[in-house]
Amino acid sequence: MTDAESVERAVRGCRTVYHCAADYRFDVADPRSLFATNIEGTGIVIRAAAEAGAGRIVHTSSVAAVGLAAGSAGANEETPLDPDTLISAYKKSKHEAERVAFDWAARGAPVVIVNPSTPVGELDIKPTPTGKMIVDFVNRRIPAYVDTGLNVVDVRDVAQGHLLAAERGRVGQRYILGNRNMTLKEILDALGEITGQPSPRLRLPHFLPLAAARAERALARLSKRAPGISLEGVQMSRHRMFFDSSKAISELGLPQSPVEGALARAVTWFRANGYVRA
Repeated sequence: MTDAESVERAVRGCRTVYHCAADYRFDVADPRSLFATNIEGTGIVIRAAAEAGAGRIVHTSSVAAVGLAAGSAGANEETPLDPDTLISAYKKSKHEAERVAFDWAARGAPVVIVNPSTPVGELDIKPTPTGKMIVDFVNRRIPAYVDTGLNVVDVRDVAQGHLLAAERGRVGQRYILGNRNMTLKEILDALGEITGQPSPRLRLPHFLPLAAARAERALARLSKRAPGISLEGVQMSRHRMFFDSSKAISELGLPQSPVEGALARAVTWFRANGYVRA
């Protein structure tokens, strides 16, 4: 992403450029490479695409760059962002990358921004933090839950949303690609229905996983390994990340496929590809 010459070669002759690449990690000890990929890389891609004459550039941002609404209401594209919610290096980088994209749009580049919420489905190779939650559930590593929530969307709908943004999106606008607001308990219950495994019943107060995550981070740094509990993930769970996708639905025609089907495909794919213990 930071090799300008290779990016210029990649976009040469492209009528539409989708900038989907990002370093999606939490609890990064040294965030410099993450910032380089997500922020500097965004500028490199958009500049190269604009100079190559692309007619439309779709920048994949994140709801991490969108503000949160109070209570259970879903935030929309106009909800102001509270800097205090930018807990992780990842969220900070996506916010700054989106500012780069808006700046290029203001300068005349044909940039449309999409903000996926929490995509679920197959082919989550890494897996992402979202996919890891599903893997942990199927491997019976989630004995309890906290009071938090996410907006869940089928990853296929997110892919379709990118295509629709290129076709119908307004330059300089952003669109939340999401679907259903669900509490963490509702997500785990849905996974329980899919897998036949029991969903955890014990709800923990936030201070308990927060203390455990702080201790785990300290031990992980001493042993030079990745922490088993994400401190930044626990900190973010204090907020219900609920969103309203009405703009993308009305202007783009964003599909709203049942999220249970996407969760089921994710479980099937993780099982078939060795992520789940026998």
